[in-house]
Amino acid sequence: MSEKLKIEKLSLEQLIPYARNSRTHSDEQVAQIAASIREFGWTNPVLIDASGTIVAGHGRVLAARKLGLKEVPVIRLGHLTPTQVRAYVIADNKLALNAGWDEEMLAAEIVELQGENFNLDLTGFSEKEIAELMGEESAEERPEVKIDSAFEVIAECENEEHQQMVYNILNEKGIKCRLLTL
Repeated sequence: MSEKLKIEKLSLEQLIPYARNSRTHSDEQVAQIAASIREFGWTNPVLIDASGTIVAGHGRVLAARKLGLKEVPVIRLGHLTPTQVRAYVIADNKLALNAGWDEEMLAAEIVELQGENFNLDLTGFSEKEIAELMGEESAEERPEVKIDSAFEVIAECENEEHQQMVYNILNEKGIKCRLLTL
């Protein structure tokens, strides 16, 4: 490839969605992309063909609209033939899905982010997926606990360390409590 690619800024009105895009974006996923853009900034330009049709980045454009942005960074792929554009629209999405995870490394990163109180929703992983990765039950899988007395309180803790901290705080305040792991 000899053509140098450059990042331009275009208004959202100048971008044309690819009519045959086979990738879908739920409202929930668009909200996740919008939250990611809000947290990390715009890190991945929209790819367009010579005429301004979106080749990759439909979800980012939807998120930009949700955020009320007027323009977005784009890279024009003027060197691609119409056939290459059609193929790349598919390849851009599928190739990323073909990747795997080093689950041990991923778990270590998640644990460190939790320790820094980072909002793990921004990673795109659900609470259930994170719980499974950590070998824990997610909140939705935990059995419902019946409280026999109107004077009991159950605190849902993130991990054993958090549980111990809550216990110590209550104990120091003279509140009778016990540890229970469900």
